[in-house]
Amino acid sequence: MRFKSVAAALLLGLGAMPMTAIAQTSPPPGPPPGFVPPKRIAIQPEPGAIPLYSGVAPGSESWKQKEVWTGMGNQVWIRNVTRPTLTPFLPKKGKATGAAVLVVPGGGFRFVSASSEGWGVARWFAERGVAAFVLKYRTMETPDSESEFMASMSRLFAPRTTSYEVPPDMTAATDIASADAQVALRMIRANAGKWGVDSKRLGMIGFSAGAMTTIRTTLLDASDARPDFVAPIYGSMRAVTPPKNPQPLFVALASDDPLFNKEGFGLIESWQEAGGPVELHYYANGGHGFGSQTQGTTSDLWFNQFMAWMKAKGLLKAKP
Repeated sequence: MRFKSVAAALLLGLGAMPMTAIAQTSPPPGPPPGFVPPKRIAIQPEPGAIPLYSGVAPGSESWKQKEVWTGMGNQVWIRNVTRPTLTPFLPKKGKATGAAVLVVPGGGFRFVSASSEGWGVARWFAERGVAAFVLKYRTMETPDSESEFMASMSRLFAPRTTSYEVPPDMTAATDIASADAQVALRMIRANAGKWGVDSKRLGMIGFSAGAMTTIRTTLLDASDARPDFVAPIYGSMRAVTPPKNPQPLFVALASDDPLFNKEGFGLIESWQEAGGPVELHYYANGGHGFGSQTQGTTSDLWFNQFMAWMKAKGLLKAKP
């Protein structure tokens, strides 16, 4: 969705920014007219969700928080995730192309934007013959109540009069999310025959914090957890050091994205310099967090353009 409030703007990815510093001096604006505050919703069944680990996830043995589902307008945010899962969305028989994607929602590493950037996108893929797997990864602990949760986010990202560094725990959160993503990629490849997936046409697409996780996982370049193509959607554009033989890269960003629109295009340039193929879609409008929402802007076209890119790359056609 586009930003409906300051809190939503903060939550949908600011925590994912690998920036060195931010300088802000203006006071925070208040909620816009018609803003609907978040509300607690019951945890829903997740048919087909597969635990990533047989027991407690390594590194979170001492975590005590309980999972919370929060309704934000027409969206579902899942917070305090300690038990990561992978949910397959498979094409109907006779429609499958063999291609697959690991879908990583955003949420500033403090929640998983499950509906707009997870389930909705996965259904789009499945309808077009691409197996999609939604990752519900571990998130940072947030206060249980919605009011305290929103207040904590406002305090964390309140405008400051001086520059500041991103808290170290965000780096740790990125590492944890990437660890979960690697387990998910291994799981998909291990079950490729069962799910009708070509293990050499398995990509990764992420949104905001999920885009950060996608790039981080790619840069780790583990031989058994290497995506074959990558698509960071409205993520950071800062330069990186790509892996050897960089995968095909698809990037989508709006020029009015309040988080990443002034970072330049270091990611694109560094990928090209390393010899990696790149496709960049830089939309005039769309804001941050457009996901599977439609807004009447050209950013609405990103998914069809991504599918066209996959087709042009031969990713939708089985290899002999």
